[in-house]
Parts: sequence; C-alpha cells; structure tokens
Amino acid sequence: MKPLLVMLIAGLFAGSANANALFVKRNGFMDGVADSAKQSALAPLLGSYYELKNALVNSDANAAASKAADLLKAVSVVDMKTLSASEHKAFMSLQEKLSFDARHISEVKNISHQREHFASLSLNMIALAKAAKLSGQAVYEDYCPMKKTYWLSSEEAIKNPYFGNEMLTCGQVKETLH
Repeated sequence: MKPLLVMLIAGLFAGSANANALFVKRNGFMDGVADSAKQSALAPLLGSYYELKNALVNSDANAAASKAADLLKAVSVVDMKTLSASEHKAFMSLQEKLSFDARHISEVKNISHQREHFASLSLNMIALAKAAKLSGQAVYEDYCPMKKTYWLSSEEAIKNPYFGNEMLTCGQVKETLH
C-alpha cells in the first residue's frame, strides 16, 4: 500500500510540473520564468524604484512620496540569507543610502526636493543594478544633461523624472544593463 501511495503522490507532482510547464509555454511566459530564476532577491527594489521614477515623471509629489515609502519598505525586508556573497556585499554598502533617500522622498511633498534625493537614490540603485541581477529584462541607465545625473528605466524611450512634462524626452540612454 505504501509504495502505491508514494507512486501516486510522485505522479501527481510530476503531472503538476508538466502541466505548469505546458501552461507557461502556451502562454508565452517561458522567457520570464527562465529569467526570474536568475534574478536576485533584490529585484523587488527595482520594481519599487521604477514606480517612484514614474511618479516623478508624472510630477505627482503625493504618488512619489507613497512609492518612496514602498521602496523604503522593500529595502527593509530584503532577506539577506538569500543573497549571494557579492550581492550581500553590494547591498550592505548601499542599504543605508537607499533607505535615507527613500525615507526623505516619502516624508516631503515638494517635487523639486524629491527629485534632488531621487538623483542620489538613482546613483545608488545604478551601483546595485551593476552588482546584482535585478531584472530578467534590460535595464536602461539614462542620463539627463540638464541635471547632469542619471536614472534607471525599464524602457528605452526617455521619460525624464527630473523635469517631467517640462522636458519629458530630454536625456539619452548611456548604458544597457542585462
């Protein structure tokens, strides 16, 4: 009876794995699944960063404050045990700086002041993105010549968070990180 039960359970797991693989393949998620296995446990930081960047692109100080609070939370809940040695070293050197800028952006409602801290936050996120695989997709390092600083984007098209609608497309892609 026990061998039959063990075989039945093993068969269910095998069938479930095959069904999931088939679902993933049929629905076009195969690349995302393969890529997500390579991503760092630090990947949620990039998603929160992008949301903050988009709020600044839209010149929405309230949304920027909210998204910065989300980023601050994401920084505080990183599971250090899941990081590789190099990721751990990079994150530990940047954690306090990331928290400082995210906290400051979350506490103010002045878009200009938020953008000042976003410049510092972006430089630290760029350093982290270069040290760890934060995304299975391309990450674009963009440059604003008017502000003389950088930011990260998930898309190649320029949407400048430092000037919003005033100079939305001002800037250029400096590097593509993979």
